[in-house]
Amino acid sequence: MGQLAIAILDAFSDQPFSGNPAGVCLLENSISQALMQQIAMEMNLSETAFVERTSDPRIFSLRWFTPAVEVDLCGHATLASASWMFHEGWVKPEDTIHFQTRSGILSVTKNGEGVGMDFPLIPTEVDTHPNHARTLFGAVLVQAARLRGNWIFELEDEVVVRNLVPDFAVLAATSEEGFIVTAAGSSEYDLVSRYFGPNLGINEDPVTGFAHCALVDYWYKKTGKTSFKAYQASKRGGLYFWKKKEIGS
Repeated sequence: MGQLAIAILDAFSDQPFSGNPAGVCLLENSISQALMQQIAMEMNLSETAFVERTSDPRIFSLRWFTPAVEVDLCGHATLASASWMFHEGWVKPEDTIHFQTRSGILSVTKNGEGVGMDFPLIPTEVDTHPNHARTLFGAVLVQAARLRGNWIFELEDEVVVRNLVPDFAVLAATSEEGFIVTAAGSSEYDLVSRYFGPNLGINEDPVTGFAHCALVDYWYKKTGKTSFKAYQASKRGGLYFWKKKEIGS
């Protein structure tokens, strides 16, 4: 195979050593899925992304791998991939990048020194978890909602979210992929959250794009707000800004 360059970029942050680090590999030649998974395992980051050109010069193939599995959607590694493509001259600054992914076409544009992305909305449905009906690891539940492979648990306040200590063995046994915990934020943030995904090989993800695709649906249905400033309260921490483009499309 020869040498294969991999960059590590922090997304959802403008400060070093914060946000969510992603590995990005721009492939000049195809490699196997098995090798992608081995590389992601070796990188041991929440996600490692692999970008490849397609027969259409306007579209690039993008795949995301945790240390354990390939996933359907990863926001921070998509932003990191686009940023590195602009940096390396794979695309021009004025171009819109279209990624062909397992979640459909995702589009990213350059926005000053950063990049912006049209995230898909992930629908949520209020429900009661069969194993966590009233409390979650000692915290009182306000409400719960399900989405594909994951659950959202709304807790009483931001402090409870920040201080929650999950039992990862129990969490793994009672989830398909993982749990999103959230609460209304302080005056500085509209909402705060954390994401735990032990069945994806990630006990706690620093900042999770796909989780916010579901969180904005959940909080929009609850509050009617059409824009959010969100903070993911992991050890590294990270900011997420979302504004309604077209709800329900």
